[in-house]
Amino acid sequence: MLNSYVIRRALSDGKYRKIFVERLSEPLHLNLIALGVALFGSYRAKVAFDLMVRQQYAFPILFAAEEAKKRGLSRITVLEFGVAAGAGLLNMCDLARRTEAATGIAIDVVGFDTGAGMPPAIDYRDMPEYFQEGDFPMDFEALRRALPGRCRLVIGDAETTIPAFLASVTDEAPIGFVSVDVDYYSSAVKVLTVLDGRPEQYLPLVPVYLDDVSMDGANPWNGELLAVSEFNADHPLRKIAPFNVLRSKRVFKNAGWIDRMFAAHIHDHPARTPATAKRAQQAYIPNEYLR
Repeated sequence: MLNSYVIRRALSDGKYRKIFVERLSEPLHLNLIALGVALFGSYRAKVAFDLMVRQQYAFPILFAAEEAKKRGLSRITVLEFGVAAGAGLLNMCDLARRTEAATGIAIDVVGFDTGAGMPPAIDYRDMPEYFQEGDFPMDFEALRRALPGRCRLVIGDAETTIPAFLASVTDEAPIGFVSVDVDYYSSAVKVLTVLDGRPEQYLPLVPVYLDDVSMDGANPWNGELLAVSEFNADHPLRKIAPFNVLRSKRVFKNAGWIDRMFAAHIHDHPARTPATAKRAQQAYIPNEYLR
């Protein structure tokens, strides 16, 4: 249901575009159904109808939890790179709590940030026309006090914090979702090393949200898209690609977050190898034309 925070957020920072351009351009009957879902629907239904704040977190966290459940896991880990003031991280914690209640899968949240705002840009690849040194500082103590017990805040350069973090990730609580909101190409290159661990430290498919790919100046030769391209070139068995046919699977097709949702495919994961992926029963397609 609507609360004061949702209303304030909808009317600030250009979020009204999501209402008047993305949402109200959808079919009327779907918006009417969404009103009923907002009032009476389950958490899964609200995620399906894009009724959660930061749907770009709600969808992949629920997706990861459901995939973990299929694989007999009881816990996953979700990550946010680029915490800044921390509103997104706190929202991620709330969505993790609600997803945990809906699925029974425990969810640990980890946020990564330098804690000192944006570093200097290296060159055009960091898109300095959009970002500059000192942007997005953090009030560390205030944020630390606000974070729930399920969340850990890691402060420092990703180049040094990620190896130590990966050493702590267990096969019993694999990484299920990664949000990359670090703005710069140079920062994204460092952040994507979080996908360099052992295959068992991940779900076979890990949703990856790339926040900074929607500006007019973003392209495959700068920013996060360039970092992804280089990652793919350097990793024969780990590939990041747009989340496959996601738009056609969504109730509402015009949501901008869909274009920013990618997936890391862990092709060397045991679940994606012939020996362990084999099913107990053979697949069969009946032919209704044969008697």
